[in-house]
Amino acid sequence: MPITRSRFSELLGFEEPAVSLVSSEEEPQGDYVIEHLRLRIGDEVVRGILTRPAEPEGRLPAILYGHSHGGAYAIGARELLDGREYLAGPLGPVFARAGYVTLAIDMPIFGERATVSESFAAKALLWQGKSLFGQMVSEHAAALTYLAGREDVDPARIGAFGISMGCTLSYWLAALDDRIAAVAHLCCFADFRTMIELGAHDGHGIYLTVPGLLREADGGTIAALVAPRPQLVCIGEADKLPPPLAVERAWAELAPAYAGIEERLELVSEPGVEHQETPLMRDSMLAFFGKWLG
Repeated sequence: MPITRSRFSELLGFEEPAVSLVSSEEEPQGDYVIEHLRLRIGDEVVRGILTRPAEPEGRLPAILYGHSHGGAYAIGARELLDGREYLAGPLGPVFARAGYVTLAIDMPIFGERATVSESFAAKALLWQGKSLFGQMVSEHAAALTYLAGREDVDPARIGAFGISMGCTLSYWLAALDDRIAAVAHLCCFADFRTMIELGAHDGHGIYLTVPGLLREADGGTIAALVAPRPQLVCIGEADKLPPPLAVERAWAELAPAYAGIEERLELVSEPGVEHQETPLMRDSMLAFFGKWLG
């Protein structure tokens, strides 16, 4: 029996905190603008970085950007502006020039919130029957609420994007929240049971450990909850973090959810490519969002 959204939410410990804008400072960049935000999410003030066209016309489509991990805890939301070694380049300016409002926030233990270790934060939550990733997804939902409420954003045209940890953030939140109209995710879609079988799970941080989840769901069945909304999956076939067999098994569970609407599910699978975004992935992602968000 496929997992339901409500049961997935329960296992994840999903609980969206309240969100409000504390401050915003604009930094013009010619044809686009960076907004340096302070958002109150629950009891904490969190850094947000937003990019948008300099001269927007009406309500625009938007992207909720999930930043990656990569062991670089100091970066966080700055990835939107600075990129990472496994990205084809920073996406904030690219999305803004393509007409999108794009928001990234610092996840717990990253960016300005890198005040304790991943182990410290995850262990405290695990003792309480919670998970660090459950907290991340919950706060990502709060960022979505802020983004959807902006006067320059069309709430019916919001996509989610991320690579690596941001990949999982994006499709897991899309599985829970219909406000995400389309999701594109790179380099972390996999069957976790297979990753454990192959020993590949230890290449991922403890943040991703959700107690009891694999008794009832896995990557493919979670991604299937996104259907019938459009979904783009990009993977490198030489990537060891989601090994090919783990991707194959996850895809086998995901694809049936799009039976009869196959045009809404796309796969970019590149031979010889490791844990990185390629020009083909970048072009495919921009075309995907252009098609479905308009």
